[in-house]
Amino acid sequence: MLAVTSYPQDYVDACRRRMLSQLAAYDELTASLAGSGAAKARAGKALESFEPLFLGNLVLALDECFVHRTRAIEGKDGNALNEVRMLCTSILHGGGVLTGDKTIKYNPEASVLKLGIGDEVTLDTGRFRQLLDAFLAEIERRFADRT
Repeated sequence: MLAVTSYPQDYVDACRRRMLSQLAAYDELTASLAGSGAAKARAGKALESFEPLFLGNLVLALDECFVHRTRAIEGKDGNALNEVRMLCTSILHGGGVLTGDKTIKYNPEASVLKLGIGDEVTLDTGRFRQLLDAFLAEIERRFADRT
């Protein structure tokens, strides 16, 4: 596929709905496990292990929706698009530890998740929602379909 220089708003909206529907399903699952006693403790422990894996995979899925975005338009200033790119590389090839990218001017204080190079990539639903919102806002800002 050729490099993509713009995305129609309906495509961005469909990607947003897909991500939010997966989060809603996860929220419904966690709510359904509310209870008491040993079963609740086991379910809580299982969810605690599962949540960062699930959300890490959602980061990969989010990036895949826009994988052919043109890097010249994406920029190298450490924006949310760069952050997701770095997170994906770190999840897939860095053992879940945030690794730097010499082509990106990454500043942890200016990033969405505030992770430093060498930090473990762990997400909860709140942090994923922040990342999702920032990523899609940046897609809309930089790659708006102006036709």
